[in-house]
Amino acid sequence: MHKTILAATAALCLTAATATAANIVETAQGAGTFNTLLAAAQAAGLADALATGKNLTVFAPTDEAFAKLPAGTVDNLLKPENKDQLVAILSYHVLPRKLASSQMMAGPFHVRTLKSSGDRLLAVTKGANGVTIDSANVVKADIMTDNGIIHVIDSVMLPGD
Repeated sequence: MHKTILAATAALCLTAATATAANIVETAQGAGTFNTLLAAAQAAGLADALATGKNLTVFAPTDEAFAKLPAGTVDNLLKPENKDQLVAILSYHVLPRKLASSQMMAGPFHVRTLKSSGDRLLAVTKGANGVTIDSANVVKADIMTDNGIIHVIDSVMLPGD
C-alpha cells in the first residue's frame, strides 16, 4: 500500500512537471526559428525580462524576417554602441499585457508597447486575410507560454515605419 501511494505521488509529480509550459525565451529556443531574435534580446539585456516578466505579448520575428533587413543591419545593431537602438526596436515588439488573437477586434486598433524611449503604439488590423501588426503579418498566433503569448510575424517592425 505504501509503495503504491509513493509510486502514485511520484507519477503525479512527474506529470505536473511535464505539464508546465516554458517561458517566452525557452519556447523561442525550442522552436529553433528565433535565433536572431534571441541573440538580439541577449545583446540588448532583455532576455531575462522576457524569461521572467509576467503577462507579456511578443510579436516575434523569425530568422527569415531578420534576413529581410538590409545587409549588415543586424550585425550593426548587435554592437554594444547601438544597444539603445536595439532595445527600442525589440521593445516595440512587446506588449506589457497578454493579447490573444481572440481579443483582437475587427478592423484597425492601436496597442501600447513596452516603454523604452517613450510610449509607442502598434497598429493592429484584423480582417478576413488575417492579422497585421504595423506592416508585419502574423503567420502563427497564440503560442502560449508560462509568462505570456507569442505571435510569430514575418517582418521586423521598426519604430517610426
